[in-house]
Amino acid sequence: MSAALDVTELSRTRTDPVARARAIAPVIEAASQRIEQSKALTPEVLDALHGAALFRTLLPRAYNGEQVTPATFFRMQEVIAAADGSTGWCLCQASGCSFAAAYMAPEAAWDIWGDPRAVVAWGFGQGVAKVVPGGYRVSGTWRFASGNRHATWVGGHCRIEEPDGSIRLDKDGAVFERTMMVRRDVPHWHDEWNVVGLCGTNSDTYTITDVFVPEAYSVTRDVDEERRVQAPLYQFTTTNLYASGFAGVSLGIARGMLDAFVAMARGKTAAAMTKPMRESEVIQNGIAQCEAKLRSAGAWLVEVLDEAHEVATARGHITMHERAMIRLATTSAIHRAKEVAEWAYHEAGATAIFDNSPFERRMRDIHASAQQVQGRTAHLEMCGQHFLGMNPAGRFF
Repeated sequence: MSAALDVTELSRTRTDPVARARAIAPVIEAASQRIEQSKALTPEVLDALHGAALFRTLLPRAYNGEQVTPATFFRMQEVIAAADGSTGWCLCQASGCSFAAAYMAPEAAWDIWGDPRAVVAWGFGQGVAKVVPGGYRVSGTWRFASGNRHATWVGGHCRIEEPDGSIRLDKDGAVFERTMMVRRDVPHWHDEWNVVGLCGTNSDTYTITDVFVPEAYSVTRDVDEERRVQAPLYQFTTTNLYASGFAGVSLGIARGMLDAFVAMARGKTAAAMTKPMRESEVIQNGIAQCEAKLRSAGAWLVEVLDEAHEVATARGHITMHERAMIRLATTSAIHRAKEVAEWAYHEAGATAIFDNSPFERRMRDIHASAQQVQGRTAHLEMCGQHFLGMNPAGRFF
């Protein structure tokens, strides 16, 4: 456990998770360079996250989770990512995985998340799960398993092959997908995470070959018939929560960068200039506009998430309108965050290019985060279709 902070007390008092995130942020920021260099969260950072119970915010209360509102989850992610982008990313990914517990057989959910330090990781890809007595035989390769080095379990998304060789379809005729859960030491891991941003997530590739998975350790998310916990939080889709969390990561990275820029500008005089940066009208105007972008993007997303949560509480489900608004607010937030980070980096001048500056790593991290599926500009087309009375279709909507 970190010597810098008694996180046990934070967990015991169960303060607001955003407050707990702020309390451990200095521990995370102090470790940010080591996280990047080692491509893994450091022991003291993991101790802080677990001690503050931040990996359990989307986990159902039935499994000793906190089951927070989506807006609270977003704000927590924003705080952690301001300290370190890779840590925020890993936390969001694991939290989204824990959301699946609401759809799982209770005995399996307890086995997976019963350990207070449990973390699940998974990534993109599609394996094959062949139906056999009692479960499935699973093979496949998946990529982008963020945070796998500190994970205890791993999931693999699979299409289902029936005993006669046919592929199972859902009620709409699409390929039915189910996620198979195995312990972290079961897959073969490929060390392929050689990237320019979010290096500390170590989002490696993994392969499972002909492994038996019991039926209880498989899950299909976002299907009403499979949902076992009916709280308002679990009326949101997994994509809704991932989008909100990763928007928080982007806004947090940009917030960390802008705050560092303001601190620098208060005391720096740029080369060949006669007055300090703080007296420049260009800098003053830019800081004000960047503050407006970050604050308005975050406030609007909180408003959208709170409205959707109210609808879920009142009706027992959310509608296409709430989903469209969440998609629009989250994708927009990711792009506004990138704009702010780019402005701060550019105006910081040569100071920003050194790897020990507070700008260089964040610049790479913000661009890596914006490249992820939640930042796709194409999402805006589906939002526009909704506003025009059309019926948008897409996996990430």
